[in-house]
Amino acid sequence: MTTYRDAGVDIDAGDEFVDRIKPLVRSTFRPEVLADLGGFGGLFRLHAKKYEDPVLVSGTDGVGTKLKIAFMMDQHDTVGIDLVAMCVNDIAVSGAEPLFFLDYFATGKLAVSKAEQVVTGIAEGCRQAGCALVGGETAEMPSMYADGEYDLAGFAVGVVDKPKIIDGKSIKPGDAILGLASTGLHSNGYSLARRVFFEKARLTISSKLPELDRSLGEVLLTPTRIYARQILALLQEFPIKGIAHITGGGITENLPRVFPDGVRARINRKTWTVPPVFQVLGKLGQVDREEMYRVFNMGIGLILVVPAGSVSDVLAKVTALGDRGWLIGEMVSSSSERPEVEYVE
Repeated sequence: MTTYRDAGVDIDAGDEFVDRIKPLVRSTFRPEVLADLGGFGGLFRLHAKKYEDPVLVSGTDGVGTKLKIAFMMDQHDTVGIDLVAMCVNDIAVSGAEPLFFLDYFATGKLAVSKAEQVVTGIAEGCRQAGCALVGGETAEMPSMYADGEYDLAGFAVGVVDKPKIIDGKSIKPGDAILGLASTGLHSNGYSLARRVFFEKARLTISSKLPELDRSLGEVLLTPTRIYARQILALLQEFPIKGIAHITGGGITENLPRVFPDGVRARINRKTWTVPPVFQVLGKLGQVDREEMYRVFNMGIGLILVVPAGSVSDVLAKVTALGDRGWLIGEMVSSSSERPEVEYVE
């Protein structure tokens, strides 16, 4: 008699996995969650009366080839934070409060303990963002993935009152550009980073470089910063005109997504110190400087566009919230039809 297990799918392992992660999932629940893990869909009650005109904001993303670093180090409890961060940061820049999150975990053969580590990170990311992990999918697909490897995707939903949506339309010349520190590469540019460090420079995850305070693997696996709570706190006090999550494409490609025609961003690259990992990567790989700024965040994970008169107060609040921030530029007039970033020294 042939069974599903003979074909490579272990239903019992899947059941054990669900049992193990139930406490992790419950630790993220908000009062609006109406169903426990195990149903066909996550139930979340939206308290619409809190809003004048509630608008749902959704986003989906993955961790990308940063997962390769997790496989190399056999450390899986942080990439879940990255997964949540990449999704909730994207919806938070509209002014949305993240409400709930779902994940998709796919692997060739389910290793329960490893998958549990991944969900541990996802739950931690949800707690940091203030959103509930209401469900997900675990797919065991023999022959689809290399042994010991998996893929991750995430889906976040938030809500913002329509009159309070941050859309950048009011940005004008003279507005200030503030940058909040990243924790490193976050979850972007790892295909280039891996090529430079492991193929061209022939380093290993255990390599110790004088410029870095930890092993190369530890530096590369540093989780993405989650800015959702900070954004919501800042919006309660200050007139934030535009917010950009600096992901793949760097400042060069992401900042223009939030401001209108007729202006451009002038960024002074001397206003913050680029973290050592980017400096080492660029030097070892002989990567052109402009390419670095077009691929990586270069130490700036989030950008705020604010009225010039509120710079000091906003930066003080950023510090009080536990982040580092700098005045990195200003908005200026532009005749170009395409919004763009101009770098100065």
